[in-house]
Amino acid sequence: MEWNNIESLEMLQEVIQKSFESPIVIFKHSNRCSISSMALNRIRSVPENAIPYMVDVIRHRNISNEIANTFGVHHQSPQMLIIHKGQCISDSSHLGISPKSMEAQIDQL
Repeated sequence: MEWNNIESLEMLQEVIQKSFESPIVIFKHSNRCSISSMALNRIRSVPENAIPYMVDVIRHRNISNEIANTFGVHHQSPQMLIIHKGQCISDSSHLGISPKSMEAQIDQL
């Protein structure tokens, strides 16, 4: 599975619009953090009906901050958000990032 990178605020808005068609998984990643790398390895794949996106929080802090503001979540890295119909229905961070939890949340949609 390949993650789609969010590299602009405009692209973030497009991703939010796509969430009305399919669930979106956004992973906020820091390549300077070993916990972030571990969490990314744990969620190597997402359910087929969801679209995976990643934000490099080092290169695109403004996008990461906009995600926090838009969805009313505290910025963390690593962090996984599930977006459905324009709303964040789940967010988890650090060791709380779990493939089983992600799959269960998406299966309920």
